[in-house]
Amino acid sequence: MRRREFVILLGGAATTYAWSGAARAQSQKMLRTGMVSVLQRNTPFMDAFVTRMRELGYEEGRNLTIEYVKISAPAEYPEGMNELVRRQVDVIIAQGPEVTLQSAMAATNKLPIVMVAIDYDPFARSYVTSLARPTGNVTGIFFQQIELSAKRLEIAKQLIPDLQSAAVFCDIGSAEQYQSLKNAAESLGINLFALELRDPPYNFEAAWERVPVEFRRMLILPTSGVLYRDRQQIADFTVKHRIPAMFAFREWVDAGGLLSYGASLPGLFARAADYLDKIANGAAPSELPIEQPTKFELILNLKTAKEIGVTIPQAILLRADEVIE
Repeated sequence: MRRREFVILLGGAATTYAWSGAARAQSQKMLRTGMVSVLQRNTPFMDAFVTRMRELGYEEGRNLTIEYVKISAPAEYPEGMNELVRRQVDVIIAQGPEVTLQSAMAATNKLPIVMVAIDYDPFARSYVTSLARPTGNVTGIFFQQIELSAKRLEIAKQLIPDLQSAAVFCDIGSAEQYQSLKNAAESLGINLFALELRDPPYNFEAAWERVPVEFRRMLILPTSGVLYRDRQQIADFTVKHRIPAMFAFREWVDAGGLLSYGASLPGLFARAADYLDKIANGAAPSELPIEQPTKFELILNLKTAKEIGVTIPQAILLRADEVIE
């Protein structure tokens, strides 16, 4: 991930400080890190994390151990974080929704925590006192993608110029994204029909049957851990029903969905690896400003467009950062 793709919120000079309890340089000891997730480990962003760690000189089994606690539902995050503490990790990675950071901070106030915060503001929620100088044991990356909701709807309107209504699938992990979508839709003159998905695994077929016909011209899909996990199923579902769908990350488009607009998840996790390396070599979390991504990508699957019978306007083709043919 290129450095210029992030804005670093600097504030004052950093002092050299060895964070108590953090791992030291990889040449001195095994670095033990851990994370908790509803996803299986074999995801594109985890691959990017491991690849970047390897570039930084860390290799699993030699000087790196990744404790990966798989959970089945968000309610299990607190116990998952407690399990990481019991496994005596050096640094915790708290990636995804707010509950991950809540659970990590409840589990420890000593171990460094590197967050990849998606859809919540750690400063506004008082998890850190400053983005530039995050006091305490938390630092990392802050991706408030709910701010991108208006942009996604604008692109949807460009895709279907006479779009006046659309459906939204959301769940407990994407509730704030829906509220942002709702606010943006009002200004764009788009009526939304939101269907809350509950009790995973979700039945997308049954959910679609509940969507009134007039709202079926397009599907807007926020993201959550469960929705990301089910991205292949969701992409297949939208193609089967010939539904133009807008997604939050490119992984849905790689799976066969129509288009996405957002930051690069693999890029965010590659940056998390950089934070981990700095902490492993003696930096305190308070020395490491919290970063925000500044580069966003529009990914379009032209093959899917043809398959579902959608003509892509020239403006979208020219605007796309990548077109999958």
